[in-house]
Amino acid sequence: MTAEYDVIVIGAGPVGENVADRAVQGGLTVALIESELVGGECSYWACMPSKALLRSGEAVRAAQRLDGAKEAVSGSVDVAAVLRRRDAFTSRWDDSGQVEWVASAGIELVRGHGAITGEREVTVRPADNGSAADAAPSVLRARHAVVVATGSAALLPDIPGLAEANPWTNREATSTEQIPPRLAIVGGGVIASELATAFASLGSQVTVIARSGLLSGQEPFAGELVGDSLRELGVDLRLDTSPTAVERTEDGLVRITTDGGDVVEAEEILVATGRVPRTSDLGLDSIGLEPGAWLETDDTLLVLGADGSPLAGDWLYAVGDVNHRALLTHQGKYQARAAGDAIAARANGTALRDEPWGRHVATADRAAVPQVTFTDPPVASVGLTAAAAEKQGLSTRVVDFELGDIAGASLHADGYRGSARMVVDEDRGVLVGVTFAGPDVHELVHSATVAIVGEVPIERLWHAVPSYPTISEIWLRLLETYGRSNEQVE
Repeated sequence: MTAEYDVIVIGAGPVGENVADRAVQGGLTVALIESELVGGECSYWACMPSKALLRSGEAVRAAQRLDGAKEAVSGSVDVAAVLRRRDAFTSRWDDSGQVEWVASAGIELVRGHGAITGEREVTVRPADNGSAADAAPSVLRARHAVVVATGSAALLPDIPGLAEANPWTNREATSTEQIPPRLAIVGGGVIASELATAFASLGSQVTVIARSGLLSGQEPFAGELVGDSLRELGVDLRLDTSPTAVERTEDGLVRITTDGGDVVEAEEILVATGRVPRTSDLGLDSIGLEPGAWLETDDTLLVLGADGSPLAGDWLYAVGDVNHRALLTHQGKYQARAAGDAIAARANGTALRDEPWGRHVATADRAAVPQVTFTDPPVASVGLTAAAAEKQGLSTRVVDFELGDIAGASLHADGYRGSARMVVDEDRGVLVGVTFAGPDVHELVHSATVAIVGEVPIERLWHAVPSYPTISEIWLRLLETYGRSNEQVE
């Protein structure tokens, strides 16, 4: 069977859904291909279930930090109730609701595994293990564009015995029905830190084995605060340590040997050491690209060839994790909106706004990527760290302030601990990076994102008055620490 559409999207996670929706709104016909659950990694094995596992413990600890509330808290987190709540957010791994939305948006869903078999051509084979697997493949042809939105998968490092030990990745961890008495986590990044917090809250004795510090890509104080909190939860942090061998014993335990000669035993081992692109079986070799590689794009999300220019015909796009620009769901959806609109503009012959910050580009990927790490305390950041700004050669000034010294923070939690940092480009007088780490700082990051995207001058920020007494008053304290212009008013 052969069918023709204006656009073919491979991968029906939130990123693929968004690019398909934008293309349909631009008047194009779209086929959306998915081999697993419609809604993708974020809905079923990452963002949503992990945050559901984290939230109950966070709420209990927040109450325990406040006189008058802590007296009302007794007992511990109800694990069964937390898992039921997690199941509700994943729709119990049933994608019927997502499928209904796809149909309502005018997008045609095609179940199966899609692979590129030529220019603007995708062949779809059934993904079932049953009799349908013998069905003939379908060939889909795109009049205008093929979009790869297949995301990323957990990286399994080359550690002797690891693969044979049946390790958990984020998928097994976020969908588990049993909380292991002991859990070893290999890695120190966002996923490792979040899941260490979650499982410690749910009663596991957690050991984290990380070859460097925690959250090494963020400001140093963030990892330090999170590390202190994890230790308070009883987590055994083995930093600057690497596993050298892993063994699953006959009685089902995992035994991990480290480069220091220590042995860590646990019922399960979770690997969170990075991500790899889901491109190994996409047929990239049929169009001269390397299978298993990240797909480099320009800012309109067109895939670039080996020579650094878009493939002939400007027909192949890559959005979300698979292009390695910013491995975050919200950033992938942002890319999807830009790409879907760009595809529609090119197809309809309308003007392409591809200048920086234009409608059809993902400029923020390079300048203003916001991220919240849902540890306890959470870390909320956007833009460049001080180290990254220095590496880029910017002339910067770094301003720090303790969040606990803010009136709103002291009201929010007794003994509030947290820090804030802003990085100022002195040549332009604008912010290029902001980081907050402390209880309930999640919602502060969007104001920082707006300031960076809008390139709001520091002098203008003085007129954005924070409400008192809220934690947002941190903005005033950062500005006061930075200092106001000495220009005299006549």
